[in-house]
Amino acid sequence: MVLKKILEIKDIPEEIVTTPVGELLQYHNLKIPFKNYKSAELLIAMCMDNRKQICIPENFAYIIRTGGGNLRHAEFKVSYVIAIGGVTHIALIAHNNCGMVNLVSKKEDFIAGLVKNAGWSKEKAEEHFINFAPMFEIENEIDFVVTEAKRLNAKYPKILVVPLFYNLDDNLLYYIKE
Repeated sequence: MVLKKILEIKDIPEEIVTTPVGELLQYHNLKIPFKNYKSAELLIAMCMDNRKQICIPENFAYIIRTGGGNLRHAEFKVSYVIAIGGVTHIALIAHNNCGMVNLVSKKEDFIAGLVKNAGWSKEKAEEHFINFAPMFEIENEIDFVVTEAKRLNAKYPKILVVPLFYNLDDNLLYYIKE
């Protein structure tokens, strides 16, 4: 996989430059002036991490934020924005230093945090972690978002699903090229 930095319009791959995903890259990275939108054609799926903000105009996109940008347990919402919202494109955005990578290493902090901050018993917090961490663990941010894009492309064959990468070091979106 290669991360392609988008600093000019010519950096955006030809197959997406005129799509809503291409517009997203132009709004966020190139800071082009916002157009007015009456309805969204794009779903942005990204991590719930608070370190990322996407620069887009109002009504441009639906946004689903989940741990790791993982849509495996949000498919009804995806189907809804396609069926009812009329979305034709999905931008899946992973980022570096994602907390969903290597969840096992965070088990003790997770349990302690639920005990301290939520008032849970240690046993209840541990059971919660054991039951849910495997569903949300991602091994590698880039591999995960590419695999997830392929899965969603297969599930929704008329929808263009494009994997992107948000670099927390420069706050830019990168195109992921296989």
